[in-house]
Amino acid sequence: MGLRPGIWLMRWEATAPGNRLVAWLLRPAPRSWRVLSLAVLLGICVSTSLRANWGSDNAFVVKAAQTLLEGGSPYEDKRFLYLPSAVLMAVPEALVPRGVLRWILPVGMAGLLGVGWLAALRLFSVPLRSRFAVGGLAVFALAYKPWANLVLIGNWTAVSAAALPVALLLAHRRSWGTAGLVVGLAIACKPMLVPIGLLFLLARRWRGLAAAVLVPLGISLAGALLMPSPSLFFTKTLPFLLQGQDAYALPWDASPIAVLPRLGVPQPLAVLVAFAGAAAGLWAAWARWRRTEQDTDRGELRLVETACMVMLAAFLVSRPSFDHYLLVVLPLLLASAVRPGSMPRSPWFWLALTPQLALVPWPSELAHKRRAFKDCATLCGLAFVLARRALRSDRVTLEPVTTAGSPPRTEPECAATPAESASRTAF
Repeated sequence: MGLRPGIWLMRWEATAPGNRLVAWLLRPAPRSWRVLSLAVLLGICVSTSLRANWGSDNAFVVKAAQTLLEGGSPYEDKRFLYLPSAVLMAVPEALVPRGVLRWILPVGMAGLLGVGWLAALRLFSVPLRSRFAVGGLAVFALAYKPWANLVLIGNWTAVSAAALPVALLLAHRRSWGTAGLVVGLAIACKPMLVPIGLLFLLARRWRGLAAAVLVPLGISLAGALLMPSPSLFFTKTLPFLLQGQDAYALPWDASPIAVLPRLGVPQPLAVLVAFAGAAAGLWAAWARWRRTEQDTDRGELRLVETACMVMLAAFLVSRPSFDHYLLVVLPLLLASAVRPGSMPRSPWFWLALTPQLALVPWPSELAHKRRAFKDCATLCGLAFVLARRALRSDRVTLEPVTTAGSPPRTEPECAATPAESASRTAF
């Protein structure tokens, strides 16, 4: 006796290769996997500590804190681009001897990235001892070059990479106020998560939004009162930041505003393209937040994809926009792979990440300082794929239609109630 096409398709989906792979990855990882993963992470940290240029970005923040302790203004250094709150956050680090900091800073950076990965996994109810959790962390650290780069330079992007998944996990558990507090503390360190305020607006969580705004504002006011000439932030630092810094950051700036002119595109047109892309990204984020019918989970995918779309839209117009910025959203997107229909289940997601692979050939004219071009291609590719997913039209189920004089159809013949499957039908 043959199977009807609909029943055959449901059985094929239940045993699809992607689902079987996810089921295998969710099994407990052997002890050898855990040892190997720890060895990979420690190896990256140790090799970083032995390099001469370790902590190059972190040095600007430490120098700002040391200047404050000596009675000077941190904003005399044009390379210090953070809020006054970051100076207070860096004071404990400035008191640590440099020889000790050489070893604990890489571990701290790797630890923050690990916290973000684990929080993203818990958001999707992935066991922390699974093969996906243990092996995925090691593969991510080895395969994605910006991971090692962030550990090397010690940029405070790692704080945002840890804070966003933790905040989304708290928000999913209905602790929006605490989520706002986490976002606020991250903004106090580095104002990267400011765009996430839009997520609180979409969710109408005013207490969380207030925490995200008032926490960095209060700490910044305290820092401004403790330093001389805090007005330099507005007269010197902010204009320098808004104009995209200078030639020092240009070779690594992956924003379309910086990359397109290097390819011969007029600057006004590059700005227009970047802002148009960001506007489309924000529209996609709004559309994704409104669409709930197709979600097969308890809202985790909706929360993650909306937040990531907001951040990617901001990165399109951020000046500068460096390679390690994507570490704020990639752990969340990768962790969502356990959900059917998620972005990593699409080959276009992996195609967007291919520019980061070392063996991908690039034109000879882009060979000189080509990292910004690769990072821009990945940023624009991820933003496009996620926006396309957010804006795709919902599938519609046609209701049974009866004509005059025809008897109504019976339930078993036309609309048997389907079992819970990997996708739901939306109207």
